[in-house]
Amino acid sequence: MQYDHYNVKIDAFEGPLDLLLHLINRLEIDIYDIPVSEITEQYLIYIHTMKELQLDVASEYLVMAATLLAIKSKMLLPKHEEEELEDEFGMEMEEDPRDELVERLIEYRKYKEAAEELKEREQDRSLMYTKPPADLSEYVNDLQNEKADLNVSLYDMLGALQKLLRRKKLQRPLSAKVARQEIPIEKRMSEIVDQLRDYKGRKKFTDLFPISDREHIVVTFLAVLELIKRKEIQVEQDRNFSDIFVASMEGDK
Repeated sequence: MQYDHYNVKIDAFEGPLDLLLHLINRLEIDIYDIPVSEITEQYLIYIHTMKELQLDVASEYLVMAATLLAIKSKMLLPKHEEEELEDEFGMEMEEDPRDELVERLIEYRKYKEAAEELKEREQDRSLMYTKPPADLSEYVNDLQNEKADLNVSLYDMLGALQKLLRRKKLQRPLSAKVARQEIPIEKRMSEIVDQLRDYKGRKKFTDLFPISDREHIVVTFLAVLELIKRKEIQVEQDRNFSDIFVASMEGDK
């Protein structure tokens, strides 16, 4: 398959702490009382999905996975064993093995929110001009067609892909013969763009995957990511956890 050698760099991957914050928000978890077992399971599912897509998983993601597993192990350690270790080594065990991770998450969230606020201020400042008044009517259409920042993160799309893969697996026939057809990503990108232009509206993200073949699903997903990166399509979500929709950027022009 040609996608095996296709290098896709996605700027939306901001690091393991960003992924953990996404999971905490999605699962509506109290950041001060993280259920380590559940968050570790969800984190590993995302890592597995990245590998399934043959995206490069940075070492920092794997280090965080190991950290979560270590915390999970400490949480499972019986209290009497902790007391024995305290007596044997003459030192106190940590009150909660999650404390350090929670502090890192809170600090990261603080800087992330500050960065977002500074970005908003930068955008507001970019709308201010000091030149004398001028006729800007020729730019009105361009401003109307300008799209707002995506309200769907890459992690949201990975979550949608997880659900899609599970559903396709359940719907897969017990036995079938399917001729393998290799599809270049560039060709699949063109097909998606043409499909969205002809549709003339928003289309469900899952509707872009009519074929249950794993290779076709991976190529389609990578094609969607590359089209988003090139700003040829946009993804939207009406509210948290609802269906993701895809539309052509030329649809409103």
